[in-house]
Amino acid sequence: MEGRTPEELGRTSLGLGVLLYDSPVSGNCYKVRLLLAHLGIPYERRTMDVVDRSNRPDVLGGLNPALRVPTLVLDDGRPLAESGAIIWYLGEGTRFVPDGRYERAQVLQWMFFEQYDHEPAIAVARFWLAYSGRPEEFADRLPERQAAGKRALAAMERHLDGRTFLVGNTLTLADIALYAYTHVANEGGFDLEPYPALRTWLARVASEPGHVTIDA
Repeated sequence: MEGRTPEELGRTSLGLGVLLYDSPVSGNCYKVRLLLAHLGIPYERRTMDVVDRSNRPDVLGGLNPALRVPTLVLDDGRPLAESGAIIWYLGEGTRFVPDGRYERAQVLQWMFFEQYDHEPAIAVARFWLAYSGRPEEFADRLPERQAAGKRALAAMERHLDGRTFLVGNTLTLADIALYAYTHVANEGGFDLEPYPALRTWLARVASEPGHVTIDA
């Protein structure tokens, strides 16, 4: 089957679990690992470097046209890319996706917000400062990213004030998606002290049964 390695074909024929191409420090990858943990789905991890990407065409070329992680290979050998698509696929039909049509749309609203407003600011600033190995190269662009990140955090704070979770009263994919980079925002130079509702929400998400940390 085109695009699959011998190892992946072997795993499929043996009926083994899913395979996750992953970076331990990536919030996008952490979303997937966190949901897999909550769902109790066994999986195999293959770590990819977030800085040195020279081997990605060989490893991911037949699986993900964008050569990004996370990339998931299902137990039948089919690949799936992009963190939002992966967690939606895994979460559909579970308690993490509401039954109501409007509530499902609200979950997607916050997942789109995370990828359009939140992640491009907070995750990028975090990578520049903590993981790029060359933070000085980004010093002139950092204030703009941090300003955008503060706007995203303020939007979350306004919404979470008086609420238990982002959508409804139970943990959903919206919370998993936004928890991933929010809880490590300090690594991007963001002070969460001005956001009490957001900090309470972070603690609530972390206290949920089945929770695993980003370094697990």
